[in-house]
Amino acid sequence: MTQPPPLVADPHLPRAGVDGLARPVVEVAVGVLLDAQGQFLLTTRPAGKVYAGYWEFPGGKLEPGETVAQALMRELREELGIQALPDAIARWREQLVDYPHALVRLHFCRVTAWRGALQMREGQRHAWSRLPVTLSPILPGALPVLQWLEQDG
Repeated sequence: MTQPPPLVADPHLPRAGVDGLARPVVEVAVGVLLDAQGQFLLTTRPAGKVYAGYWEFPGGKLEPGETVAQALMRELREELGIQALPDAIARWREQLVDYPHALVRLHFCRVTAWRGALQMREGQRHAWSRLPVTLSPILPGALPVLQWLEQDG
């Protein structure tokens, strides 16, 4: 699959750590949780984090030695209190996002089954949504997912 070009978030803002050197890429696992009714889960970024209050798909940084699926399972447990079922995690797409604070490669996975009830362990809000999404603001890195969901029907 051909990788899409990098998405430049907030291009009017300066980039952190840019002195003619390439910025390191932060690898992030992201879960697109889909329920039986065709809804997907969005959560807000917690207070104190960059883009706090913006709506996004849940996930987080890969730790050394972790696969995307392992990182996603850990993040969903830590953030949402659920246990994603390994057979229900499918790698879907990737998107490189050039944020002012970091260069991030988002590894999007569809997640169709999990155990447990949602618990917002970082004080974030959550919403099950459909297209078109009416929540705002949406994190720039989440916008391509909404387009892909629309394309895939």
